[in-house]
This record gives sequence, structure tokens and C-alpha cells, in this order.
Amino acid sequence: MRRVYVLLAGLGLSLAAAALPQHAPVPGGVAVIDLGAAGPTAPTARWGDQPLAVLRDNGRWVALLGIPLDTLPGTLEIDVFSGSTATARSVQVGVKNYPEQRLTIRDKRKVEPNADDLARIEREREITEAIKRRFSAAAPDADFALPAAGPLSSRFGLRRVLNGQSRNPHAGLDVAVGTGAPVRAPAVGVVANTGDYFFNGNTVFIDHGQGLITAYMHLSRIDVRSGQPVRKGEILGAVGATGRVTGPHLHWAVILNNTPVDPELFLLRP
Repeated sequence: MRRVYVLLAGLGLSLAAAALPQHAPVPGGVAVIDLGAAGPTAPTARWGDQPLAVLRDNGRWVALLGIPLDTLPGTLEIDVFSGSTATARSVQVGVKNYPEQRLTIRDKRKVEPNADDLARIEREREITEAIKRRFSAAAPDADFALPAAGPLSSRFGLRRVLNGQSRNPHAGLDVAVGTGAPVRAPAVGVVANTGDYFFNGNTVFIDHGQGLITAYMHLSRIDVRSGQPVRKGEILGAVGATGRVTGPHLHWAVILNNTPVDPELFLLRP
């Protein structure tokens, strides 16, 4: 069981209403937690040491909690502090069963990396972990648009078996589009990082604010640079087949409070 600590203090956030992801308190989902009536000072929220995004919606403050895929069903304890007063709340995490997907990867090194590959993977892991932990002050715009025009293929959370070997679950959403198709920013943000990664191929990370990060992988081309502000709909690059893939497609990942969550929750509105 994990505990979420919600601490009240001023952030100076915008008082405008915000689009929210779908409330789905399941492993790999997002819990939208009501923190009470919105006064002039915004609360802050934390999950352990990780701060949470806090937005104003319809006269209420709400916190967004990304729930890890390995979370067991049960109750998450929520502590809310107002000055010296603390109140207890809870979030019930339900059951979510994800199907299995079996794939054959032609480049066997992408399934069984050699010693040099493993050293590179570790260096890249340190970079990506730091990106996922980012928490900038700007209130995020969670009203996302699909970043590429095409049908959805592999969904989030699939239990992956690659060349007969179990691997980490699918931590993003795949869009089936061909090489060269444009990839666009789903919302306003700042480019946090770009690079060529062993598994991800050519990748762009965008910081949307308050721990909401998105990533665009397997690109054939990158058209933005680190630190660049981007508008909703701005072209980030083009679809490709770099990294560990079976063919060209866009892999789109959404990270919330350092936790990969289902991107479709930011597209499907209640």
C-alpha cells in the first residue's frame, strides 16, 4: 500500500478551469482526487517524495495521481493538510487485467543486448529517469489531442513476450502510421529532451508542467530541440522505425508523477 500526502501551500496557479483526464483508479490509470473548494491559494500534493499535479476545475482543486502498473487492488491513503489541520481521504484502486502480446523482433540484440548495449542502456536509463522526475511550476494543459493521424494499434499495459521471452509491459500507446507521417504536440509544453535511444530510437520528450511528461518514440526525424517551447499541434518530427520495433509506427507515452499511465485517459472525456 502506498500513501499520498497532500500538503497545502501556495503555488500561484492559474484560476482557470482545466481539462482533466478520465478518472480511472486502476493500475496504469489516473485518480482524479478532489481536494476541496478552490480558494485563492492552491494546495500542493505529494505522493511520497513525488509532487503531484494540482489543477482548478469547476471551482474545486483536484490532484492527479498516476497509479503504477504493479499496484495491487486496495486503498491508497490520502492525507490532506490545511494549516495545522489534517484530514484523511482514500482512493480505492480497482482491478485491471491487461492482455498478453507476443512479438517477434528480427534484431535479436534488441531483445538480448550485449555488454556494450547494456552499458548504453544504463546510461540512457539514467537520463530518462531524470526526465520522468521533472516537476516544473506551470499548470499543465491536460486537454490532449492524438499526436498522429492514424488508427490505434498496441494499447497501453499489454504484457509483452518478445521472441518467447517475457519483458516489461507496453508503457505507451501505438499509432499505426507510416514512415514520414507528421507527429504533433498534443498540448502546449517545452521540449525536455531529444535523442537517439537504444530501445526507443529517435525520441522527443515534452514537459507539460507539474510532472506531466509525454514522449514520442521511433521517429525517423526530429524537428525540435531541447528547451524549445511548443504549441498544441506543432510538428515535433516524423514517424519512423528506429529502435526496437517490428515496423514503422508512433509509440506515444504519457508520464504522470514519474509513472507511465494510459494515454487514452487524456483523450477520452467523461
